[in-house]
Amino acid sequence: MGADEEGTLAALKACRRELIDPNIAEHRGRVVKTTGDGILIEFPSVVDALRCAVEVQRGMNRRNASVSSDKRIEFRVGINLGDVIIDGDDIYGDGVNVAARLQAIARREICGVARPSHRLPNI
Repeated sequence: MGADEEGTLAALKACRRELIDPNIAEHRGRVVKTTGDGILIEFPSVVDALRCAVEVQRGMNRRNASVSSDKRIEFRVGINLGDVIIDGDDIYGDGVNVAARLQAIARREICGVARPSHRLPNI
């Protein structure tokens, strides 16, 4: 973000508006909160979460194909199937913590998925 913060923020907002938010809605997700350039999203099904993540990553690959490497926006995704504690509109607990840790270690353009989630149908 450093070199062109205003341009990066505008591009990030366009990604949310044109790609991320529509995919979240299509896959029955709910944005719990945003944290700068991060988003915590809750899904009723891990399959929905995976499908959404794959579609967003594919969409970002298409968007980035014509963008110079220094201007690309690349996301890391962490997905975990686990219990959460609901407190108003927010969620907490190991289910959230594991997903956040997976996201932190995931490679760009890759979805980090916790072991119980990886035995799902081919998406």
